[in-house]
Amino acid sequence: MAKMILTATLIGAMSILAGCNNEVDKSSAKLMLLQDKAMQGAPVVQIATDKETDIVEQVAKSRQAYREGLQALIGYYTGQGDNMKLTWAKKELSSLDAMPQYAYIVDAGLAGPSLKPTASIPEADYIYNDAVETESKARAMPVFVDENMLRKALDKYNQVIRRYPTSDKIDDAAFKAAGIYEYFKDYAVAVLYYQRVYQWDAETAYPALFKAAYVLDRQMHRYAEALEFYQQALKNPNLGFSYKTFAETRIAELTARPASTEQNK
Repeated sequence: MAKMILTATLIGAMSILAGCNNEVDKSSAKLMLLQDKAMQGAPVVQIATDKETDIVEQVAKSRQAYREGLQALIGYYTGQGDNMKLTWAKKELSSLDAMPQYAYIVDAGLAGPSLKPTASIPEADYIYNDAVETESKARAMPVFVDENMLRKALDKYNQVIRRYPTSDKIDDAAFKAAGIYEYFKDYAVAVLYYQRVYQWDAETAYPALFKAAYVLDRQMHRYAEALEFYQQALKNPNLGFSYKTFAETRIAELTARPASTEQNK
């Protein structure tokens, strides 16, 4: 019986993968672009098409089917007393748990610029605090970052934004997520998340606009956009002294910069 269940589970997983192309073709590709009116000059990030969303959903289902298949193997070999194969199945499941599994959909992009962090939601607070703890563990070593654990923290921050869009933790989660995206060199996405922090809470204590300007300036070399963000950042009365000083210096330098030296975007 256990063998029949296992076989059915694995066949189900293969069927999902095989049917993916047929399923996603049912929806037309409608490209959603960020068109934020709250701030001009931000890099345009492509959000999910209908087709992409379907594919990502199928990947998630296939992952789950794969996990259930391994769990069925573990149960079967435990019952059979086959310790060697039980060890293999447990190791494979552990490897699956450790493997980074990307969400692919940019949650802050889908959420839009108009969310308001107004509600205290215990479930959101729990996930956010768990994400902070996970990120802290990932960065526990001075010279080593556990990137797999860091991605798990990122997924939890995005869960807060995706599942609890009115939570008073969405701006905190966006700022934390932006830092992780910046670490992984996903610079355009990092800028988007930093921008969302300000859009969701214009009185934020986070130096979100400064961070966006810095990434545009130093990492992406999009100086005209960086200049606008630095200028916007200075309007925040909560901006720290060191950030303010740096922004003023870069504004002066970028303003004096010859137009011909601006790099192509």
